[in-house]
Formats: sequence, C-alpha cells, structure tokens
Amino acid sequence: MDFYQGWYEFEIGFGNLETEFWLGNKYIHLLTSIGKKKLYIYLEDFEGNSTYAEYSDFSIGDATTNYTLNVDGYNGTAGDSLMIAGDRNQNGMMFSTKDRDNDRYPDYDCAQKYKGAWWHNMCHWANLNGAYLGGPHSSFADGIEWFTWKGYRYSLKSTKMMFKGHL
Repeated sequence: MDFYQGWYEFEIGFGNLETEFWLGNKYIHLLTSIGKKKLYIYLEDFEGNSTYAEYSDFSIGDATTNYTLNVDGYNGTAGDSLMIAGDRNQNGMMFSTKDRDNDRYPDYDCAQKYKGAWWHNMCHWANLNGAYLGGPHSSFADGIEWFTWKGYRYSLKSTKMMFKGHL
C-alpha cells in the first residue's frame, strides 16, 4: 500500500482494516480525546527481529491544531525516537503531508522530501509512513524508520501503532 498520501486521505483514513491502513487523524483524535490513552508501537525488520516503544500518555489534537501529537512516558526496547531532545523531537508537532507543510523546517516540506506524512519537526527521528524500501538502503531518511533502533538508512518491514485506554 502506498502511504505517500495527501492531507485529506490522512484525515479520513485509507487502506484495508484487515491488512494495511491509516485509521484517519480525525478518528484518532476522537478516540484519544476522551480518557487517558496508551500508545504501543511494534517494529519489525527484515531479519526477523522485533522491538517496541510504548508511551503511557497519547493523544492527537483536532483539525484546528493540525492534529498535533501529544506523547509522554516512554518505555520499551526500540529507543525513544518520538521525544529525543532537540529539533527533531516530534512531541507537540503538527501533522504534515505532501500537500500541507506544517513542519518547522524553513527550506522544504519534510513530508515531501522524506516521502512520508508524519509529525515532523525539523524533520524526524521516526517516520513510520515513509517509503517501503526493503531494509538497508542508500537514500537518506526516506524509508519506514525508527532512528533509535535502525538509523536513517534502514526501512522497516512492518510497523503497528496501537492505542488503548488505561487508568
């Protein structure tokens, strides 16, 4: 499935719920706006290894905030690629797509340059909607990436973002 989609597609969702899909930012917002939610991210490489990142607090804002990402409370084995301090910290960032540039990089649209809609800051440490490049690759930061696990030149085989309510 091609995840290099525009704002409207990411807002309403696309794909097949049985296989690959993006639920839709407006629906993720609705589901995360009531009560406390936990985010679990599962990552798998082409060698059969897997890892995870979990955030004890997760929500995204509504359309008026451009679906701003809110995460906190990292735990896991993948390393924290969403909240690394500095100009690539993705917590508090607005969602960007190839046709709506909401990142903080002044010279270009990170979603266009790195082929993935995401909560880009001065681009990213994680880009789970990047291009499916089949593992190691020579291009820079445009694959399905989780920097703290595999770096910028490895595109992951599979990822899942799951959230649920908790006390």
